[in-house]
Amino acid sequence: MTLTQYGIKYAVHIITSNFGNLVASTKKRTFKPETANWVHRADPQQVKNSLLILIQHNCVQPFSFDQSEGPKVTQYIALFDNIIHRGSGELILKDLLENGRLTIKQIIEGAESSKSQGDSAGKDSVQESFLKLVNAHFVERCPAPEPVLEQATKQEGPAKKRGAKSAKMVEVPETIEQRVIALAAPPEAVRFSIMIDSEADAPGGKSDNMSVGEKRKHPTLEFDTEFGSNDEVDLWRANFEEFIRCLRHKACVENVRARLDDEAAVVLRAMLKATRTAEKKVKTENSVPLSLNTIYEEVINSEAGRGLTMGRVRDSLSGLCDSSQDRDVDEDESYSADLKKILELAQDDEVESIVLKRYGKDAYTMFRILSLAGRPIETDKISDMSQLSLVEKNETPKILYNLWKDDYLHMERLVVTGARQSQFLVWRVDKPIIWKHVLDEMFHTALNLSLRLACEEERFKEITDLPAHKLLGEMAKQWQLYRNVILVLQASLLKLDDALMLFHDF
Repeated sequence: MTLTQYGIKYAVHIITSNFGNLVASTKKRTFKPETANWVHRADPQQVKNSLLILIQHNCVQPFSFDQSEGPKVTQYIALFDNIIHRGSGELILKDLLENGRLTIKQIIEGAESSKSQGDSAGKDSVQESFLKLVNAHFVERCPAPEPVLEQATKQEGPAKKRGAKSAKMVEVPETIEQRVIALAAPPEAVRFSIMIDSEADAPGGKSDNMSVGEKRKHPTLEFDTEFGSNDEVDLWRANFEEFIRCLRHKACVENVRARLDDEAAVVLRAMLKATRTAEKKVKTENSVPLSLNTIYEEVINSEAGRGLTMGRVRDSLSGLCDSSQDRDVDEDESYSADLKKILELAQDDEVESIVLKRYGKDAYTMFRILSLAGRPIETDKISDMSQLSLVEKNETPKILYNLWKDDYLHMERLVVTGARQSQFLVWRVDKPIIWKHVLDEMFHTALNLSLRLACEEERFKEITDLPAHKLLGEMAKQWQLYRNVILVLQASLLKLDDALMLFHDF
């Protein structure tokens, strides 16, 4: 999770738009320290209600520390990613995304109530759809309501080195948020488990598992009683993690299509589709290894890959996998796509495009030289490079200074002592710092677009409230103007969402 100044402001704006100012002010306090154990000046009952709303919509996770003395103190932590990912869906997913957490009974009732809107969904159909969503991991059981963390011991250092030869590789300690989320999450066997009660069909009320595609006359979904579940109280929610995984895979495929070709994209899509359920985490650096034969079978099973030969698949794999590994022509060898590299190249392209649009071609060329070099370079050496032969030498420091001033470059002043003391400037692209700055700018832009969208909706409220038959003459022109403005703003937000996910989620 990457928290930035405008990321927090954007998250608070999302909460304000959905739940109002009081809930947003409650939410804002959970962002300030890493955890929030605070006293609000507002009415305690209002604060409690606000927290319940935020918990219901998966925006806040309560927890407490295990302590032997004194009363238990409940603390609250903001789930930043869940706020940013609030979105839309249909039927079951629509209800879950709009209401946060629901029981199966509430899900079925919500889907059946859509009949009044002309979208018929019977109980059997809803149950079958729900089962498919759970099996595909798009819906999951809700986490524990209030996990209890063990107090960190004083002996635990901030980070432990893995060895003398790998001094740069340091074990980053888990944040409290990561510990709370991991502790609250149900075990995998429970998280996506569901039982089918076939009491209506089988004598004796026998319950058994139901897999996707099986047909039953009147199956009733019921939770596994081994874990004390009950369909009246057990809550389910949309699994953002799985949606992010699918979107990450799609982004990798489309970036490969743009950088390499359609055939490489087809091969990568087949690899990711075959191994999606085997991935242990969303931000995996490499795809799950597969043999060449398995990859080829997956490729030709897809409509787009039926015409590909084994040789063309092998050629595509050479561009997808780690080029540092010398590979023999062996059909039993495993191949793994370098997803981290694919996404890093996409991030490079995104930042370079921002520099090109904002600062011009010469600044873009300098930025790209430094980015590819991966080390500090002196001003004069940058000026002397062949790519900048048409740039006046005295213009180079000015361009570099503008990039540095806006936090797109890192500058160091070096002093050389000797018979004659001299000093010079070196410049470099510090990607982790600059990429975080770019992400914060994106959050800032998203916030401004959202505020502008709300402002335009308020400005044209009288027009939008009118029935269609009254939109005549000047009113019709105003309606068309409103529609055009809203479409542009919404399209800009959608495009920005893609960039935000590339830097924040992928």
